[in-house]
Amino acid sequence: MADVRRRRGFPASANDKGLAAPAASPPTPRYTATLIFGSVCLAAYIALFARHARDLDAELCRSIAISFCMSVGAFFAVIRLVPVVARYVLKRNMFGYDINKKGSPAGSIQVPESLGIVTGFVFVVVTILFQIFCFSPDSAWLLEYNAALTSILFMILLGFVDDVLDIPWRVKLLLPSFAALPLLMAYAGHTTIVIPKPLRAYLEMEVLDLGVLYKVYMGLLAVFCTNAVNILAGVNGLEVGQTLVISSAILIHNMMQIVSSSDADYQQAHAFSIYLTQPLVGASLGLLCYNWYPSSVFVGDTYTYFAGMTMAVAGILGHFSETLLLFFLPQIINFVYSIPQLFKWVPCPRHRLPSFEPKTGLLTGSKDMNLVNLFLRWFGRCTERQLCIRLLIFQGLCSGFCFLLRFLMAGWYK
Repeated sequence: MADVRRRRGFPASANDKGLAAPAASPPTPRYTATLIFGSVCLAAYIALFARHARDLDAELCRSIAISFCMSVGAFFAVIRLVPVVARYVLKRNMFGYDINKKGSPAGSIQVPESLGIVTGFVFVVVTILFQIFCFSPDSAWLLEYNAALTSILFMILLGFVDDVLDIPWRVKLLLPSFAALPLLMAYAGHTTIVIPKPLRAYLEMEVLDLGVLYKVYMGLLAVFCTNAVNILAGVNGLEVGQTLVISSAILIHNMMQIVSSSDADYQQAHAFSIYLTQPLVGASLGLLCYNWYPSSVFVGDTYTYFAGMTMAVAGILGHFSETLLLFFLPQIINFVYSIPQLFKWVPCPRHRLPSFEPKTGLLTGSKDMNLVNLFLRWFGRCTERQLCIRLLIFQGLCSGFCFLLRFLMAGWYK
């Protein structure tokens, strides 16, 4: 699961027992990797927006620009708040040890847990304040927007409870189902799917209305996205990194759809997705400054649940839930490959992590069935930083494949 480390329980703080509290030294941000991510992942999105801004509705451009500026503010807010919250969680003995550094000096450092709560908190504040500038009280989109925020808030709460109580993974599968209920109840979009042209002759229809089944699909999508980010984890920077790559792909996809369509409702649906995704990217970039290798904080299940639900909500309310699944291709591969262990058909340890060699500082793939170990077995031993970069490059290539697939298959839907 997310930040799968050797963790201690969360007893009362050392101060409550009359003992000295653990040293709460502020985490040190690492901006280099964050700047690289921000530049590479957002360059295409910003270029699209700048190139087509004059052709778009002025009010739509204004809303997207305001959301972007507030997302930049979210980045700096997370940078400022993480060290503060880290000191508090250390005082409450909420810390873990990095198993991927066990046997080295870094493996004995107490790393603050559950710092994803900071990202979730900043995101919620920013998205609520955004309503002041871009939604009127009678806006038709306000109901769905607040329902989306309710689902995300519900997931942040459940994620933090999981970090504290260490809920069994079977129960974790059910949590997103309850969190998605406000969104599903408020959803007023289409429940149809477009039949690809080669199949229309056989099915004798162009559009298929799934009705209630479509809402069932959306609920299952929320469950998958939330848990998919959670189980492709255990490497410094991987949880936040994969979220940033997928979120950037979502932003690019939304902007491409907005500039290629003249339908106001269609544009607004994708802009709605942008309003949720931009703050996610901004807040996550701030967290990456502390979570990149060597990580000085652990993001916890709080972050992975929050990030997965936010991306699921952005895809559902942006009306591209099918495309969203393609962006999650590495997570799908990881889930399918992990099924024998997840369902206990083969032995499944608590931590499905690689083996660390303190003398060389390299990771070696174990027999555990997940994408992290598979990459190590295929491409050989490497450092934790190199492993994370390889996995994120693969994530980016899969996103590129998704765009290529949509381009090649676009004729099927015209």
